[in-house]
Amino acid sequence: MSDAGGEDHGHESTPSRRRARKRLREGCERALEQARRGPLGANPRVGAALLSPSGELLATGFHRGARTPHAEADALAVARERGLDVHGATCIVTLEPCAHAGRTPSCARTLVDAGIGRVLYAVRDPHDVAANGSAILRSAGIDTRLWSDALPASVGRDLTARAAELNRRWFQATRESRPFVTAKIAQTLDGYVAAADGTNAWITGEDARAEGHALRSVVDAIAVGTATARADDPALTARDAHGRLGARQPRRVVIGESPLEPHSRLAKAVHGPEHARPLLYRTRDIRGVLEDLRADHGVEHLLIEGGPRLISAALSLDLVDDLWIHQAPTMLGAGTPSVAGLGIETLSERLDFDIVPESLHMSGSDLLFHAIPRTRQQTPTKGE
Repeated sequence: MSDAGGEDHGHESTPSRRRARKRLREGCERALEQARRGPLGANPRVGAALLSPSGELLATGFHRGARTPHAEADALAVARERGLDVHGATCIVTLEPCAHAGRTPSCARTLVDAGIGRVLYAVRDPHDVAANGSAILRSAGIDTRLWSDALPASVGRDLTARAAELNRRWFQATRESRPFVTAKIAQTLDGYVAAADGTNAWITGEDARAEGHALRSVVDAIAVGTATARADDPALTARDAHGRLGARQPRRVVIGESPLEPHSRLAKAVHGPEHARPLLYRTRDIRGVLEDLRADHGVEHLLIEGGPRLISAALSLDLVDDLWIHQAPTMLGAGTPSVAGLGIETLSERLDFDIVPESLHMSGSDLLFHAIPRTRQQTPTKGE
């Protein structure tokens, strides 16, 4: 049995073997620490650690989001900058190295080219395009295992569960063949998004609105319901503080059975350039819309900005993966609530969320934070 894993078997559990496993566990912990540094979104949060053949930590890395190096490549880059030899090293990573070369090179092939001697990963990649990097590694003669196979059972299960939890909502969106969905709510302290007369400009301040536009600039598409489209006549564009259009614009999506106002900005854009035309879905089948957006339009990250009925419907169907709350220090006492119609009749049916601690911050006078839906039912961890 190699030092890499499995349960101890009597005399095979030597001090050197225990030290090796301790270093592997510490490497897994470091990879998890790095993964937590990654942003929430359409890409998984992934961390990596490189250990020398004798078990010393060489370098760590993490994925910073779309169009940036993956965790494995980031760790290798750090090692190169330090002048360290990674030949024969162990790469410990929280997600199976990807097989697909797209915006970034295939991580599996990058590890092969770097001369890595062993790869330990926590969870199999469920994404159809990126999966099966482990097969590439094994075909190159690299010892490749799951954490749960490389460490004593109880330790492997715990570490694997923690790695899976980091990307629980991303795994769910991938399994359901839909985009990762972020919903954004800008509300008062008492939970309203508009006053009794319908006015809503502006509940939050300029700093919070600027952060909202920054979010628009990184998602693939932005969606509103037809009621919001008719009431607000939004442009649904990403703009800077001076109102200038950003270089990257999200695809605009309108969901609902009501028609657009003929002279609205979105209605006029239907006759514009194809890449800028809004996608109009005359349906209330949100899940079907999400599946179509991913399959036919390549949308991996969707932002739902309104209105309350669309966000509430998505929440009820457990389709919101990341909730952004922009809380203004003001009250209205009446008006349009930020969510409605969730179908909740008793406290035990409530929808619970976990606030992401590192997301809490002040933006001008407003409070901004992320909240992740808690698990509604137990899902598998090993292999996902």
